[in-house]
Amino acid sequence: MTGNPTCPLSRELINALWKISRRYCEAEGGPHGPDHTERVYHLALALGRALGARLDILATAALLHDIGRRFESESKGAICHARKSGELAETILADLGFSAPDIEAVTHCIRAHRFRGGEAPRTLEAEILFDADKLDSIGAIGIGRAFLFAGQIGAKLHDAEIDHGSTRSYSHEDTAYREFQVKMSRVREQMRTAPGRELAEQRHRFMEIFFDELNREIYGSDTMSGRGKANNGTPC
Repeated sequence: MTGNPTCPLSRELINALWKISRRYCEAEGGPHGPDHTERVYHLALALGRALGARLDILATAALLHDIGRRFESESKGAICHARKSGELAETILADLGFSAPDIEAVTHCIRAHRFRGGEAPRTLEAEILFDADKLDSIGAIGIGRAFLFAGQIGAKLHDAEIDHGSTRSYSHEDTAYREFQVKMSRVREQMRTAPGRELAEQRHRFMEIFFDELNREIYGSDTMSGRGKANNGTPC
């Protein structure tokens, strides 16, 4: 990744942050690998430019927001990756010479970006990072990531009949469809910014179409009346 010409951070600093981020995120891999970080980075900056946010804070937070993911995965969710990422980022940014106020601004964005996190976004930059991260979890990208995660933990391809309220995360029950039911379908309601809400609505509609079609194909109801029958009405 190279520096963004509209971001006030230097190319050297962006590259340093990206190398640090990649080192942590490659260890996690899957749907939270470096490609997720890069998408969130670019989307956050696009939203930030539209909304007049501090792009230096936003860019830094986007690059470091998931560096604690591995710890959450290894603990089966016992460790909050947002909180852990904030703790790690605090030391990293101090070593890179960031000021104390900027470190707090960045780490707040990171701590507040989680869907079920205990710390709510209270700055524009934190709201934008929250939206950018959540937007990457829905739509076509979100569906792909959900299946990637399901494969990573050994879940089924699909199970529409399971009671999602009694299933467990990080288990073989954690299918992509479960992820849609318990999390992805609710993302549009969580958006913090106007452009985030607009994008979320578009991506939500696509997910509904996709999972409706998946259910039809899985259970055989996608066959049209008359298809599969001979002209005399007897089965082929």
